Amino acid sequence: MATVNIRRDVDDKFYRYKMPALQTKIEGKGNGIKTVIPNMDDIAKALSRPPTYPTKFFGCELGAQTSFANDRYLVNGQHQADRLRELLDTFIDKFVLCAACKNPETVLIVDPKKEEITRDCKACGVHSPIDMRHKLTTFILKNPPAGSGKGGKKSKKGKGGDDSPVPKDKYAEAEAMREAQMAGSNIPTINTNGSNGKAVAGEEEDDIAKQFKNAPMPDRVVNDDDWAVDTSADAVAARMKNLAVNVDGFSGGLGDDDDDNFGETKYDAFGAWLSDNKDTATEAEVVTQAKEMGVWLKPKAATAVAENIWSDNMVKDVEKWENILRAFNAGEKAQKAFLGGFERYVGVTHPELTATVPKVLMALYQTDVLDEELLNHWGTHASKKYVDKDVSKKIRSAASPFLKWLAEAEDDDDEESDDE
Repeated sequence: MATVNIRRDVDDKFYRYKMPALQTKIEGKGNGIKTVIPNMDDIAKALSRPPTYPTKFFGCELGAQTSFANDRYLVNGQHQADRLRELLDTFIDKFVLCAACKNPETVLIVDPKKEEITRDCKACGVHSPIDMRHKLTTFILKNPPAGSGKGGKKSKKGKGGDDSPVPKDKYAEAEAMREAQMAGSNIPTINTNGSNGKAVAGEEEDDIAKQFKNAPMPDRVVNDDDWAVDTSADAVAARMKNLAVNVDGFSGGLGDDDDDNFGETKYDAFGAWLSDNKDTATEAEVVTQAKEMGVWLKPKAATAVAENIWSDNMVKDVEKWENILRAFNAGEKAQKAFLGGFERYVGVTHPELTATVPKVLMALYQTDVLDEELLNHWGTHASKKYVDKDVSKKIRSAASPFLKWLAEAEDDDDEESDDE
C-alpha cells in the first residue's frame, strides 16, 4: 500500500511519520450513494486515533451523515479522494499535530467535566488545547479514546492485566496513555527516556522535536563544586524576582490567574523575560521559561506575549514565532487577551507602528493564530479593558482595511455556497 508523509507539507522523503494514502470507493446509486474509505483503519492506526474520529470529521466538514459498523467507514454522498485528503490534512493539523513542535507524537486527554480536550505531546512535552468550537469535539467528549486520562475509563489493574496499580508518576501515566491509544499502531515514537523509546537505532530525531525535548533551562548553571543553596540577600532577591513575587506586596496568588492587583505577577515577570531575551531565545527556551514560571498556555500569558515578543518588523515576527503564537493563542479567551496586549503595544507603547496594524493582523489571520469570527467581533466592539476607548477606536480604525477585506472575503464565500 502506498504511503505518504503524515504532514503532506513536508517534502522530505526520509520524514519518519508515514500513513497510508487515503483511498475511496463509491457504492450505491441515487439518494443511496455513499463513499467508502476502505483503509481508514490503517490510517487511524498511523495517526494513533480511533478511525471514527476522522470519519466523523469528514461528515462535519461536508455536512453529510457518516456511519461506521463492521470496520466499514462511510460518508453519505459521492466525494472525491482528493477532497477527503485535504480534509484529512485539516483533521491532522487540528487534532493530531502538536501545536508547538508539529510532530504527531500526541495523545488526547479528554476531560468531559470541564469539556476540555488536550493534545499531550510525547516529543516535546507540550500540552496544547483543542479548539472546542469544532463540532467533532462533542463526539470526542462522548466517545473518548482508550486510556484518555480524565475522559477514559480507568482500569483498576495495570497494563499487563494483573493487579499492579496504574502508575502514579505523570510521565508513566502519559506513557501508559500513549500505549493504550497507539495499540496496533505502526507509528514510531521518539526515544525520550533512555531505552524505553521505540525509535529505530541510529535514526535521528526531527530537529524541532530534539530542540524542544532538549530545551536548555535558562539561567540554571550547575557548579559541581558549589551545590549548596545560596542564601545571600542578592540571591534571594533574584529568586523572588524569577518567581514573580513582590516581597513588598502579596505573594499568595502565584498559582492564580487573578493576582493582577497584588504587586508584580508571574505574567509581568514572564513578559519582562521575553522582552529581554526575544532576540536570542529559541522557541524551546520560551516554552521552558513559560513552564517554569507557571504561565505556559495560560490565557493571560497571551497578553504578555503580545506586549513583548515584537521587534522592528512585526510581520516577520509572526513568521518567526508562528508556533509560539499559535500555542499561546489556543482558545477564544487567550485570543482576546492577546488582542488586548496587541492594542497596548501598538496603541500606547509604540504608536508609530499603528500603520502596520492591517499587515500584522493579516499575518496573524493567515497563520491561524487568530480566528476569523473573533477578529470580526473585535473589529466592531471597541473596549476600554486594556487601553483607553479612544485608543481602542483608533486601533480598529487603523485595522479597517484588513477588517473590510475579511468581511468581503466572507461574503464571497457565502455567495459561492449559495451558487452551489
